[in-house]
Amino acid sequence: MVEPLLRCIPARVISEITGVRSLTGAETSGWFVGCTLTSRQLLTDPPERSTARIIQCCKLAAELGADIVGLGALTAVVGDAGITIADEVDIGVTTGNSYTVATAVEGLLQAAEMIGHDPALSTVAILGASGSIGSVCAKLLAGQVARLILVGRRQEALDERAAQIAGATAVETTTSIPEALAKSPLVIAVTSAVETVVQPHDLLPGAVVCDVARPRDVSKLVAEKRADVLVIEGGVVAVPGDVQFNFDFGFPPRTAYACMAETMILALEGHTTDYSLGRDLGIDRVLEIRRLGDKHGFKLAGFRSFERAVDQATIDRVRRLAGEAIEGYQQGD
Repeated sequence: MVEPLLRCIPARVISEITGVRSLTGAETSGWFVGCTLTSRQLLTDPPERSTARIIQCCKLAAELGADIVGLGALTAVVGDAGITIADEVDIGVTTGNSYTVATAVEGLLQAAEMIGHDPALSTVAILGASGSIGSVCAKLLAGQVARLILVGRRQEALDERAAQIAGATAVETTTSIPEALAKSPLVIAVTSAVETVVQPHDLLPGAVVCDVARPRDVSKLVAEKRADVLVIEGGVVAVPGDVQFNFDFGFPPRTAYACMAETMILALEGHTTDYSLGRDLGIDRVLEIRRLGDKHGFKLAGFRSFERAVDQATIDRVRRLAGEAIEGYQQGD
């Protein structure tokens, strides 16, 4: 009943963002603009309809005075991942995917080491590896881990991604999520699924999962039933300055998703042309936005799991419950 009504509601201003201040002294401000469609509509409606609504949002942002607009969550994967949208508006457009990749990989490796994993000896499964975020996550992890398992819906696309990183590290491909998770203590989940795709029984003891997807890929039942695994939200970033979002999207004060942060970083840098667009992100862009984030004072904001901060007691619990299993993974058992 709600979804047909949403099609009649135009893009709208949600709140003004103030107080973003770089370590360099540069400042910026902006707005949240609401794209009034559900996740299901963005994925299942005809692409031209969803794209038209997103373009409407971008044009509203331009009218407000924005120089660059960031596409959040599923608005970044509709159609050709921002290319058509950028062609239709007069301001810069980014999906935010480059900084999302940088912070997701950094977060996964940090959390893994805290639990007791040695990433260099570990297998990492990437769910959604044929997508723009998943594929560049694989490129960034190549050479840092022992093995990558690329998971997606289309075998042909997975084989193409595997060929791009062949030689840097061992690579497998599969269209079966359970098959990949049965071999992988470390996981990056970044599918475009509407429903959760990772259930409690899928995960190895001591598994560390970085869930980048919105809507989330990992079922909340994992938190309830698997005390021996750690699920962290990908791309939770501390924003420099006394930032006020004036809208509660479920994060602590002065923190944001990495895709939001990328737009702020580019604005602070004065880079208001198009940035992270299309299905094939360049690793150079990921490394550049990571450097610019450091320059302006953006950083990982600790770890969060299902809207709650991950404390040291949680880290210690997972490490204790899964210690023997983790030791076995390092030895190749």
